[in-house]
Amino acid sequence: MIKLIIFDVDGVMTDGTITYDSEGREYKSFNVKDGYAVVTAIKKGIKVAVITSRFSPMVEKRCKELGIEDIFQGVDNKLKSYEILKAKYGLQDREIAAMGDDIPDLPILERVGISGAPKDAVEVVKKKVKFVSSFPGGKGAVRDFIEYLLGGIE
Repeated sequence: MIKLIIFDVDGVMTDGTITYDSEGREYKSFNVKDGYAVVTAIKKGIKVAVITSRFSPMVEKRCKELGIEDIFQGVDNKLKSYEILKAKYGLQDREIAAMGDDIPDLPILERVGISGAPKDAVEVVKKKVKFVSSFPGGKGAVRDFIEYLLGGIE
């Protein structure tokens, strides 16, 4: 049984687009349906975490809104953050699921019990995961993966 789901952000929880205005402020868009699925998973007792290479205040804000407590941003070695989470919750690899879209996510995706990728992930990632969503990142891939893991959302 999956007890923890880990998500990358750019290209998974968002469409991977990074937009700046003339003042240098960064903008990201998150999918509301993905958010509902995250909240549902948390309500069912599944921990949800984010591990991302970039740092963005918007990620922190969105994660807090959804109830995600474990947020790792600006991470160079994603596997190190994975090991911290695994130890924190006393979990085995088989009890963890993860979704990523690019090469930096592979070390985690190759370890977890169930791995997933959005439809528009890079090919090398899609070839190594168990589940490839029919939706692209930021456009329903997170919800699709959670529904796959939970056998649906009610």
